[in-house]
Amino acid sequence: MTPPVSGPPELVPAPIEGAIAPIVVEALERARVDRRTLVVTVGARWCEPCVRFHDAVARGELDARLPGVRFLEFDLDRDGARLREAGYDSRYIPLFVIPEADGRGGTRRVEGGIKGDLAVDHILGRLGPLLAGAGA
Repeated sequence: MTPPVSGPPELVPAPIEGAIAPIVVEALERARVDRRTLVVTVGARWCEPCVRFHDAVARGELDARLPGVRFLEFDLDRDGARLREAGYDSRYIPLFVIPEADGRGGTRRVEGGIKGDLAVDHILGRLGPLLAGAGA
């Protein structure tokens, strides 16, 4: 088995058009080739924990804690209907999902977060077990 890549986590904006499942299948294949773990994320600009997590990844603050993870980012306000059709519905955001092989959202997921200075640590504490189960 090829070891996962140990580079910093990546944020990849999702295309704004098209069916979600095929987009995710293509992203899964790219992640496999690049030896990365793909996580589908759903957030929104008004969601404080979503923004805090995104910004922490973008600033490189989580490089050591999330090596080899690629986050495919969707926006709930823009993509909500498409996401629901593909099984990425949730009561709370941020939503982090290890996608199924067919590109649909499955049960391996973490949803919701807390506001404030502990938002990123709260998300990381819940992402760890999810990623461990994904082989990351």
